[in-house]
Amino acid sequence: MARLTLIVGGVRSGKSRLAEELAAACPPVTYLATALAGDAEMADRIARHRQRRSPHWRTVEEPWDVVAAVGQHLSRGCVVLECLTLWVTNLMLGLPQHPALLDADILSEIDALIAQTDAGRLIVVSNEVGCGIMPANELSRRFADVLGDANQRLASAADEVFACWAGIAHKLK
Repeated sequence: MARLTLIVGGVRSGKSRLAEELAAACPPVTYLATALAGDAEMADRIARHRQRRSPHWRTVEEPWDVVAAVGQHLSRGCVVLECLTLWVTNLMLGLPQHPALLDADILSEIDALIAQTDAGRLIVVSNEVGCGIMPANELSRRFADVLGDANQRLASAADEVFACWAGIAHKLK
């Protein structure tokens, strides 16, 4: 069985559903959510994800210290990290109780996450932001670069990698 699975794709590509299907095959499952409901639309997205999940899964909401949360739950079974994109956003922009991190520090967090995967099954969901046009501002370009580097590091370390387009999963590795 794969220890580390990376699933990449665009918004509404089917990546979360694939992660949930893979996780269902290796209970018990901890769903590690990194999103913050900063507005009504995001709160609605979060609610839709919650409704889709099995009531038997443990849900942990952790927008910042994901490495520690994974470490705490990975030995118990499968962890779905939903999603890397929002976690990187949180680290890059900071949260009220946490200052923003530098790019190198964010990538160190990714390396620390990868180092934990010997303890159990980790399924990471991430957006692929490198398929569009070059972002128009510095922060957007920085974000695309850091997330791209994070995705590459995870893909290199992963036992399996999937890309999702239009609800269809393609196994890349």
